[in-house]
Order: sequence, then structure tokens, then C-alpha cells
Amino acid sequence: MNESELIALVKKKDREAFKVIVETWQNMVFNTAIGFLQNAEDAEDTAQEVFMQVFESVSSFKEESKISTWIYRITVSKCLDHLRKKKRKKRFAFIQSLYGKNDSLMIDPPDFFHPGVKVENKENAALLFKAIEKLPVNQKMAFVLNKIENLSYREIGEIMNSSESAVDSLLQRAKKNLQSTLKEYYLLLDS
Repeated sequence: MNESELIALVKKKDREAFKVIVETWQNMVFNTAIGFLQNAEDAEDTAQEVFMQVFESVSSFKEESKISTWIYRITVSKCLDHLRKKKRKKRFAFIQSLYGKNDSLMIDPPDFFHPGVKVENKENAALLFKAIEKLPVNQKMAFVLNKIENLSYREIGEIMNSSESAVDSLLQRAKKNLQSTLKEYYLLLDS
């Protein structure tokens, strides 16, 4: 069954066709989400939201791009929504603590360990993911899609609705920012 036939069936709310979509792209969605959110539970929740949106909005899919590109766009959008909500909650919790409604201290979450990273590389990976977290949104998006998801500049451009040269520029800036952040960390270790 080709992508057009699969989409036509899902548009008719065929559950077996939708199951094929979920089984085909669930690992891609989860891996992308965990790369952005750096939390397995949040990535699982986001993946569920992605597939709910795929099912609910399939009628608006115009098939101008591949299904995977469309699903990547939804995934990135859901991840960004999740990060925005998380920031708002942190700000609100901080404000509450200032006024005494919440006596517990805000602490940094424990180091994130990506499930695909080998044990001997976990410490370096945790540092890298902390540095990635500090990148501006578009740089982070391009970096995660390229370096973690191994997508080409063309594919990233389709997902981000930008040109390959814009993707290249974002990746170059992301690399410079990461180098700077990680260099500062390693300089602190040496002193």
C-alpha cells in the first residue's frame, strides 16, 4: 500500500490503516520528542498527542509532502508547545514560591540520559544535551533533526518551511553556540 492509499483509508477513519501509521512512525516520533524534551515520560505523552493530532487532522493533509515530513512537523510543533507550557509552569511556580504558597525549592532536574547513548558516553551526552537545551529554538530544532534524527538539510527545510541554506546557517550557528558553551564548561574543569 502506498502513502496515498494509506492516507485515503485514514481519512475514512480506518483504524487498521491508522495502526500502520502509528507502527511505522512511532519510533521516529518518540526519538524526535526525546531529543527535544529530554524526558522519556514527556516524550511518550507528546508522541500520543502527535498521533491523536494525526488522526484528527488527517483530512487537512494535502499530500504535498511525505507523511513522515508532515508527522515531523506535528512532532516538532507539539514539542515546542510542551516546552512553552513547561516554562510557564516554572515561572508560575517561582512566583508562587516568592509569595510563600509553595515552600519547596525549585531544583534542576537530574541529568538527562538519552536511551540511545552508550553507558560510557552518558556523562558527555548529558553535558551535550544540557548545552542543546540552551540553544535558540530554531537552532535546537535544526540540530536535533540533523544530528539526532539524521535528516538531510532538504528534509529539515521541508519540516521547518525554510531553505537548505537557512538550515545550513542554523546548524553552523548551533555548532558555534555549542562549542562556546562546552568550551566554557571544560575551561571551568581545568581551573
